[in-house]
Amino acid sequence: MGAANHTLKPQHIEALYANHHGWLQDWLRGRLGNACDAADLAQDTFIRLLVRPRAVPRTLNSAQQARAYLRTIAHGLCIDLWRRREIEQAWLHTLAAQPEALAPSAEEQAAVLQALYEVDHMLRRLPPRAARAFVLATACGMTHQEVARELGVCPRMVGHYIAQAMLHCMQLEARALARQAS
Repeated sequence: MGAANHTLKPQHIEALYANHHGWLQDWLRGRLGNACDAADLAQDTFIRLLVRPRAVPRTLNSAQQARAYLRTIAHGLCIDLWRRREIEQAWLHTLAAQPEALAPSAEEQAAVLQALYEVDHMLRRLPPRAARAFVLATACGMTHQEVARELGVCPRMVGHYIAQAMLHCMQLEARALARQAS
């Protein structure tokens, strides 16, 4: 496939699919314990290669190397699936604790889940302390003093963490708006 790092061409992805899709699906089935999820994530792995081309090491010439590469991508997709399911379970527990009369519509529930996924995605891109400070201050309503005690830092540092998180939120929003405009 070449002498240096390169981006996979569609014909290389087609060859990877033909040679390793079955193996990847079996590996995912063992990891997830569910044939349907395994089939979905195996497909998503190859879709990711098509949609988001990335540099591939020049050593992707053997079956072992190709499978290690695919396994790395699929592992990340497994983690994403597990995170989404954790969020969904937390949301379902929250809904179950609400009186039925206050239950949101299916559309509202879907919108809340989407917002929760986006918040989770944003928080995972922040340094852990900044993410924790942001959640404690905004979602839990703690003061900077309380957050500082929880994190073992000074209140001024809490302000820095929250500002970092807010800046990150604004940058993500600006990117989303730019994508919508184009």
